[in-house]
Formats: sequence, C-alpha cells, structure tokens
Amino acid sequence: MTVDTATDIFEDHRPVLTGVAYRMLGGIADAEDVVQEAWLRWSSASREEVREPRAFLVRIITRLAIDRLRQVQSRREGYVGPWLPEPLVTDFGPTVPDAAEQAVLADSVSVAVLVVLESLSPLERAVFVLREAFGFPYAEIAATLDRTEAAVRQLAGRARHHVEERKPRYDVDPARRRDLTERFLAAAAGGDIEKLLALLAPDVRLVGDSGGKSKAPLRIIESADKVGRFLFAVTHEQTQDLDIRFLELNGAPGLLVLSDGKPDSVFQVDVRDGLIQCVYIVRNPDKLASLAGV
Repeated sequence: MTVDTATDIFEDHRPVLTGVAYRMLGGIADAEDVVQEAWLRWSSASREEVREPRAFLVRIITRLAIDRLRQVQSRREGYVGPWLPEPLVTDFGPTVPDAAEQAVLADSVSVAVLVVLESLSPLERAVFVLREAFGFPYAEIAATLDRTEAAVRQLAGRARHHVEERKPRYDVDPARRRDLTERFLAAAAGGDIEKLLALLAPDVRLVGDSGGKSKAPLRIIESADKVGRFLFAVTHEQTQDLDIRFLELNGAPGLLVLSDGKPDSVFQVDVRDGLIQCVYIVRNPDKLASLAGV
C-alpha cells in the first residue's frame, strides 16, 4: 500500500474518527490530538496485518480517546466553575443523507448529552458513543475494547440507562429553537425584561463556563427571575460594539458573540413546550479559539 493510498484511506475515515474522539472527550483540541496520534500509528502500521482499515482505525482512536479521557478527567476535577463541552460547528451535510441518522448524530453531540456523558466511566462512554451514536455492532465494539460481547452489552445497557435517566427532555426541532433563540436575543438586546421573562420556563437554569478566565457565573443560576435579571444586567453592561452571528453548534442553533472581531462568548438554549429550559454560555477563551474566523 502506497503512502498516498494510506492517506486516502485515513481521510475517508477521518469524519468518523473525529466524531468518536470529540464525543469521547468534549474538546476539539483533545480530539484533534488523538486523531493525529491515530494517523501516526496508522502510517507506521504493517499493511499486511491490517485486513479491515475501518475496524483498525476505530480501535486505535477509541483506545487513545479512553487514555486521553482519563487524563482530562483528572484535570477537570480542578476546573473553576461549571464545565461545558467546547462548542463544535456542526454541518452533517450530504455525508448523512438519512434524516433519522442525522438526528441521532445531532443528539449525541448536543451540549446536554455531552454533559451527561461526563458522568460515565471511560469504558461506558466509549461503548455508548460507538453503539448509540455510530451504530457499531456489539461484536465489533467488543473486539475494539478487548472485552466479551456479553460484557459490552452490559456496559451499553448501564450507560444507556444512565443517560436516559439524566438527559433532559428537550424539543429538538431546529426551527423552533432558532425562533426562540431569535426572540431571546431580541428581548435581551432590546432591554425588555418582561418579554425576556415570558420566554423562560419557571425552573430555567443558566450554566456558564468561563474556566475562571472570563466573567461568568461560577455557579448554576436557577429560576426565571434570577436568570432573566442576570441576562438583562449582562446585556446592559456591554459598552463595546459586538457582532452577533447565528451558527449551528453541537447540532442546534447557537449565537456566537464577537468583540473586536474575536470570539467573546457562545449562547445556546434548550427548549421544551415553547419555553427556554436551559441557557448555556461558554466564555472560556480556550474553548472559543476554534471559532476564530468562522
């Protein structure tokens, strides 16, 4: 197999490898590092020993991601304030022609699901990602993890139950979420506190991720009154010119706020029954670096 052929094969599988790594790690830089390491191992592998490139590459990326996850989990124990995944620009496009499959991929990369996945063990998370997001057969997952198929099925059941029990129930319709996001932006920017409060569920939550490096709440804010007044105050504290853009982030509409042309923050909302149930704000500059130039 020539170098060009090896590169072509790897590039063909890169979207799946990157998808697995990001869902495992919740960070773009960590995912890219793992994919790069997978490439180094693939490029130096004996071609005679690789019968199924896809299975070989998925095995490499999964094991590397498990090792990296154990490292980042220890770092996150000292994280300042709430942790949220790094915003990911998503565009499944023509590579996922089936609407049902696209919905599964979008849900598996959503902020709410990735936050829940943080509470799984590395093995449970690997099984969940490979099975639920990408539909890998149990036998293939078992070979990837050097576990029996029975053990993998047990891990999958435990992980699925854990996620379903803790994952909030939200409206995934992108048009509705976009509409409510636009109304949310208009009410906040227009200084209309009453309209803003009318969009919020009584038990709405606001989760801000700054990593202690930018101004953001270090604890989750709960209740419509507290969340509404916090957002109202933040909006009216701004003195510099801001540029606000809509993007699809983590499979859902999101707002990217630019200050002096640089990413300042990302806002996303989860919606149910026509009301905003959760507001996510990412202001950690390390997590916004990948959005520069978007």
